[in-house]
Formats: sequence, structure tokens, C-alpha cells
Amino acid sequence: MADQEDEELQRALQMSMQNSPPEPKRSKPRETAAVATTESGGGPAASLLEESPEVMNRRLQRELMAAAAEKRMMAAKSAASTAAAAVVSPVVPSAAGEGGCGIDTVSRSDRSGLGNVPVRKDEKKIVDMGKELSVAEANQLFSMVFGGNPSKEILAQWTNQGIRFSPDPETLMGLVQHEGGPCGVLAAIQAFVLKYLLFIPEESSNLGSRTTQNFGSRILSKSEDMMPNVLASLTEDNRKRVLVRSMGEILFRCGNNKRAVIATLSVFGNDAEGATGTVDEIISEAPEGLSVNSASDLQKSLRVNTYTATASAFQRLEVMLPVFQSRMGAMLFLFSALLSRGLDSVQADRDDPSMPLVTAPFGHASQEIVNLLLCGQAVANVFDERMDLGGGMFLKGISTNVEVGFLSLLESLNFCKVGQHLKCPKWPIWVVGSESHYTVLFALEPGVQDENEMEERESQIRRAFDKQDQSGGGGFISVEGFHQVLRETNINLPPDKMDHLCNTGFIIWSEFWQVLLDLDRNLGGLKDSSGLRGRKVFDLYHFNGIAKSVSNGNQAMSEGETPLQRPRLTKLKVSVPPRWTPEEYMADVAAPCSSGGNELNQSDAVKAAGPQAAAPQHAPLVDCIRTRWPRANCNWIGDPPSIV
Repeated sequence: MADQEDEELQRALQMSMQNSPPEPKRSKPRETAAVATTESGGGPAASLLEESPEVMNRRLQRELMAAAAEKRMMAAKSAASTAAAAVVSPVVPSAAGEGGCGIDTVSRSDRSGLGNVPVRKDEKKIVDMGKELSVAEANQLFSMVFGGNPSKEILAQWTNQGIRFSPDPETLMGLVQHEGGPCGVLAAIQAFVLKYLLFIPEESSNLGSRTTQNFGSRILSKSEDMMPNVLASLTEDNRKRVLVRSMGEILFRCGNNKRAVIATLSVFGNDAEGATGTVDEIISEAPEGLSVNSASDLQKSLRVNTYTATASAFQRLEVMLPVFQSRMGAMLFLFSALLSRGLDSVQADRDDPSMPLVTAPFGHASQEIVNLLLCGQAVANVFDERMDLGGGMFLKGISTNVEVGFLSLLESLNFCKVGQHLKCPKWPIWVVGSESHYTVLFALEPGVQDENEMEERESQIRRAFDKQDQSGGGGFISVEGFHQVLRETNINLPPDKMDHLCNTGFIIWSEFWQVLLDLDRNLGGLKDSSGLRGRKVFDLYHFNGIAKSVSNGNQAMSEGETPLQRPRLTKLKVSVPPRWTPEEYMADVAAPCSSGGNELNQSDAVKAAGPQAAAPQHAPLVDCIRTRWPRANCNWIGDPPSIV
């Protein structure tokens, strides 16, 4: 009898250790069992009182061990239920979430199968969508972005543009633009995406890591075009990962590297009760029925979460990536950047806070939006530091060094002056602005920005001159400012040259520059009597994200053929010839640019570039490149690169 009981006990213990334990059988309580036995008329053990001490001890021991086994089974069942819930709901409400947002996050390893998990009908919410904006905040945000009475066309542009990669094999690294307007947002994100794809090795860029590392030998090769290798190595996971990192870095930059606010949509609630499909599918499809045509709509649909740790913010962006890829993605990211900066701080950054950030009548992103995403401040100007207008009035410019930069066609037309902060970023990537569109220019080799001794000296003098230039980039300064430039740069001008430059009461950069080119180096000048300053040759790539209709690899489409909608990537060969003499340099700078490019002193340019160089080609993009590399000559294959 004792052996049989021991066998049953061992079997119960084994069952309690199984991964999927059966429901435990609960025996009657001792008191109930005793009454039942007594009322039934006895038996071999009519009463517990008649048990021998040995039998009683064995029975008590068996019951204690059975209770322990039952407790173990219930704990295993509870743990299994918790694990299943964690997979379906990667972000759950918490009483004490990060940054006051009421959010707890689950580690990445717990969410590896998120995209393939079907949603159960009894799930009330997939994720915690965050808190509502107040009515006042929603009114301020909507008015700041769109103004008091935006047109339906502008709202349609901004509510129908997702942040999506191109499916075309030739432009896999690029974000596609289908609607006019949000190109400024997409181009800024694109610039940071290229930074991570080209210059931040995957093995040293885990989620939450803020370190950067030179791409080095992975990319630098002067003998072959490495871009096809870069594109061929891209996977869907790579693209999603760098997109999350890029968006996260921009948002934290807007939040002074202290916080990131992520704006999403309240699209679940009770509607998720009958939903079927994967989490990604439901999140991406949910915004389809929403409209944001007013501040009231915005207040009802927008939800925000604030994060102070990069890892948590990146996890949130990773989970909500389908929302940003949906038709409202570009607008939601702009809202996220503005809220990360703080609405009051954004207004304080601006020179004219009464104007909407999205400009009428075409709905283009303003320079303030682009500067916010690139630099973290919504200033309206692109010059360095700030410009004092007198009387306590000043204009704000770019105050810090940046990761990726900006070039403008308007500078080549003398409408503005891009400062050195934006012109010389840490990585060779630039957002390019035209009158109506933003595109991206980049190099695979960081060395394209390296300067020789003479170029470094020129940059030093130009920065000192621009600091004193109060004309808005007009290229002239006062006599007092000129003396300050000479002191800062250790230039000793002979009296006759000093009198010649100062006799009009202001100093023009072009005249000052010509004097420097003819001034000996021991006096602080840039005279180079040897004429051996070598030319620089390098490759640049230009990406235009607008999906345009092109034939499927043919010049002419056959009848019934559907044109492909895809952006364009153009490779440019750039040659920067040496500066031979002051006269040749100034004559070349003053030469007018024409649309055909044949009037741009081609014979001299080809001669300077060398016997193997092709005749330089011209397009508006070349004028932008020349604001960064004066006298640059460019060549490409096929149609000219477009910046519109």
C-alpha cells in the first residue's frame, strides 16, 4: 500500500514539471472527507481518529507534497500566459512609465516574432497609444504647422505621404515621395538614413547606441564604383533598422538630446476587438479611415509618448514603424519633432512665429522645418550664428556643427548665404534646396571634405569675414569689422593695399580675396607662385525622391506598357581645378552660368582639369555644388540630375 502511494506521488511530481501541465485534481479537505466517511457507515477507516500514527504521518506528508506540486503547476501556467501576452502586446500600460508617459517596454528578444503573431479577438488594445493633447496644445500645433485656414490641397499633400523606401533595385536606399509638400521632411530623414547606411557599421550600432564610427575601408575605393555593392548588401531588416535609428536621432536632437516625443494615432480602442491579421497589418491599415482637417480632428486622433532613454524610444519607433509608413507618416514625424523641441521653444526659435511652417499656396516645408530636423532648432536662416540688425534686433542662424548639411540653389543666385556649419557637416551628406523642392547630395568617401593647407587658410579667413558681414550674405563689411578680421586671421596688409580696400567705407569680399591671392604667405596671404596646387577629383551622388514615370529601361514605351514610378539616383564625377592666378580665378567666378553649360569657359576648364577630362556639363545642381566647391566641374551619364 505504501509503495503504491509513493508511485502515485512521484507521478504527480513528474506531471507538475511538464511544460504544459494538465489541470490539477483537488482532493477533498480532510474535514469534509471525515464527515463523508462517517456518514457512509464506516469502512476500513470509519474515522480519522482511528488512524495509526504511522498512517497519519504518511498521509500528511503526501498531502503536503501534493499541495506543493499543485502550486508549482499553477505557477507554470501563469508564467506561460504572461509570456504569450508579452509577445502580442510589446508595449503595455504601467503605473510608472518612462518619462511620465506610462509606458513599459519589452526587450527586443521578447518581440522577435511580433510581425507574424495574429491578433486575438479578445484583445482590447494592441499597444498603449499614449496621452491626448489638450485642446489648447492641439490648436497651437495645428495653427503653427498649417495656419488658420489651410486649403484642402495642402492637407491632402501632408496626409497622404508615408515614410517608405523605394522598391526599385537601383534606389533601395531611398525614400519615395508621391505627394508634393513633405519633401523637406523626407529629405532630412533620407540624409540621416544615408549616414547610417554608409558611415556607421552595423556591428557597432545597436539600438540605443549613440556612437559613430568611420566607415573606413568598407567603402573607400577610388578604382571602382561602390554604390552597387552598397545597394546589393541592403536587406529589409537593414533598411528598417537604419530608419528607426535615423528617426530616433532626429527626435532626440530636437529635444536637446534629453527627450524624444513620439506622436502616433489613436486608431484602436474598441475597433480592435474584432480585428484580425498581424499587428503590423492592423497598425498600418488603421489610419486609412482617419482625416485630420482641423485642430479638433488632431486633438481627437493624436496621441503622444515622451521618452528620455534612447533604447525605449527606439523600441517604440520600431513597434510603430507601420504607422509612420502609412499615409500620415510624414506629418506624424513632423509633429513628433515639433513636440520634442517643445511648441513654445519652436516659436522662440523663429524670426516670424506668426507664419505657418508649411508655406502656402503649394504646401512646401519651410526652411524652419528643415533646420529643425537637421540642427534641432527651428530657425529660419542658414548663415552661421546670428546677425545683429541693431536696435536690439537680430536674426537667428545655425549655432552648432551638424551631422549632415545643407546647400541651396538660392545661394548661387545671391539670395542667401549658407554658413560653414551647414556647408561643412561631419559627414559628406547634404540636403539640397531649390525654389520648390528638397533633394539629397552625398559622397561615399569622407575625404571629399578634407582641405589642404591653402584651403584651410581660406576657410579660416572666410569664416572671420562672414562673422562681421551684417548684410545678409551680401559679401561686404564695415571698416571696423575689417580691422577685426585682420586681427583674428593675422593678416598684415601693406598701407597702400589697406587704403585701397578702405577708401569707400566698406570692404567687398571679392576685392579682399583678390588682394589675399597676391599677398605673400609671410604676411598672411595666399600667394602661390609655384602654380602647383593640384586639382581634386571625386564622385558625388544625387538622389531625388520624387517618383516620376519612366519607361521600363527603354527610351520609348510600347503601347499598353505601364510606366514605372521610381525616384532617381545620379552619379556625378566632380573635378575641382587648381586656382592658377588671381586674374583667372576671378574671371572664372564671374563667368555667367547658362542652362546649356556651353558658355561656362569650357576650354579653360578642360585645360585645367587635364587631357583626359571630358567637357564639363551644367545643370542647376552644379550651381549648388559650386557653393561648396568653387570652380567645380561636373559630368554625368544620361539626363541631367533634377533638383525640382
